[in-house]
Amino acid sequence: MIRRLLPLLLAFAANPAWAGIPAEQEDCLGCHSDPSQTFDLPSGEKLSLYVDQDAFAKSVHGEALRCTECHTDKTSDHATGELKFKTRRDVTRAYYEQCKGCHFANYTKTLDGVHYAVMAKGNDKAALCVDCHGAHDISRPGQPRTRISKMCSGCHAEEADVYAKSVHGRAAESSPDVPVCTDCHRAHDTTDPRDGQLAMRTPEICGRCHTDEKLMSKYGLSSKVVSTYLSDFHGMAATLQRKQKNAPDARLAAVCTDCHGVHDIQSSKDPSSAVMAANLQKTCAKCHAGASASFPKAWLSHYEPTPQKAPLVWGVQVFYKMLIPFMVGGLVLQIALHLWRVVVNR
Repeated sequence: MIRRLLPLLLAFAANPAWAGIPAEQEDCLGCHSDPSQTFDLPSGEKLSLYVDQDAFAKSVHGEALRCTECHTDKTSDHATGELKFKTRRDVTRAYYEQCKGCHFANYTKTLDGVHYAVMAKGNDKAALCVDCHGAHDISRPGQPRTRISKMCSGCHAEEADVYAKSVHGRAAESSPDVPVCTDCHRAHDTTDPRDGQLAMRTPEICGRCHTDEKLMSKYGLSSKVVSTYLSDFHGMAATLQRKQKNAPDARLAAVCTDCHGVHDIQSSKDPSSAVMAANLQKTCAKCHAGASASFPKAWLSHYEPTPQKAPLVWGVQVFYKMLIPFMVGGLVLQIALHLWRVVVNR
């Protein structure tokens, strides 16, 4: 018995990464710490059985879970060569079902997401839990946040490359305030980007950051961009369409991404930005065919009307703010006087 345990004891003593790992793990790591451990699946794929001890010890589960809490069908003396999986995808599907035991709320959210929807239609490349979080090296979500975009790039390389060159992507490395993929697309209940209703929710999504006065002032940006959008023609039309029942997916008015871009958003001062003054005519022409060079000037941008900026519009607003209460008050007074006269005459 001692001869059988001696190699494991010596291996444990030589591996500080095992310190703090529950005693039950020692038996598992005695075999699974060997990088050459693999299993030939019926599909012809090789499945690595190696567990990086350092990564596992530092992971969020390292000191919290025993191996058998996830690998519920295995014991410390299980026979080798016993795997029921035919493909690597079968393995990740099994992990997916296993994760719900502890993370049921997030598991339930995935059922409403685009990844689950395409998987249900037979797409085996759709992301599951371990594809994003990893298996034995799981870290806390968003540590660091830049990992999220890099992780998504595994499947969405083109979008990730465009994002990396955008105003958000370039600032992501140095600022924790910058949105990453999951801030806009959500993590577990990721919406299909082809869903027309997602586009209609764009002002709400962008507004999470761009209506935050404290955050925007930190970067010298206006926090009025959403309110000014909602008060102009585009915003009003988009809001009415969104409130309609059975509204068509085809948008009736532009939303944030139609002008600013999606993953390729740039500062309005950047020469490549679609909303830079020199590029506005081309941007407007995407919806307004034949838009002239002066066409964009009819739009107030995201400025609130003031005597200095758009004085005519400001004057009209002030006039109507005074006129409408006066007119309504006058009508109410007229009705009251008529009623009073009727009462007096009786």
